[in-house]
Amino acid sequence: MPTAARVLNVGKKVMPTRTATLHLLCGKIASGKSTLAAKLAASDGALLIAEDDWLAALFPEELAKPKDYLRCSTKLRRVMAPHIRSILKSGLSVVLDFQANTVESRLWMLGLVEGTGAAHQMHVLTSPDEVCLARLRQRNADGDHPFSVSEEQFHQITRFFVPPTAEEGFTLVFHDGQLPG
Repeated sequence: MPTAARVLNVGKKVMPTRTATLHLLCGKIASGKSTLAAKLAASDGALLIAEDDWLAALFPEELAKPKDYLRCSTKLRRVMAPHIRSILKSGLSVVLDFQANTVESRLWMLGLVEGTGAAHQMHVLTSPDEVCLARLRQRNADGDHPFSVSEEQFHQITRFFVPPTAEEGFTLVFHDGQLPG
């Protein structure tokens, strides 16, 4: 049902005409996750929620080290979870541009769809490190990303990367990571 119809029917229960999908992204830093997220949101008419944008706006001076990211992202996830569930229950698809690079992160994400009736797709970008590092250098030089990440930080954070498996319960969609951007 078009968004305008939902607005005009305030106070009445409006049944969505299609099943919402929660699109999730797994890939190393600069693998193309945000580029793919934007494409998915545009093609599906979905709401894009980007962790980096929220973290940069809410915690601009607090993200110097990986442990700072963990602390701030935990706060953000705690606040966003009920909101994301409500959006999915309303029938609107969501592209969640949050890292899904650890089993713990993915468990949180799987919990977002429970009880919503939404489907899910875990988009896995398989960009080689060399491609990610080249993109990272370009991204840092361009200065248009909320965060600058050094090559040392890339390698430090990549140590924690764990690819998803079918046993985790996600619908996996693999991308070769050669997306532009």
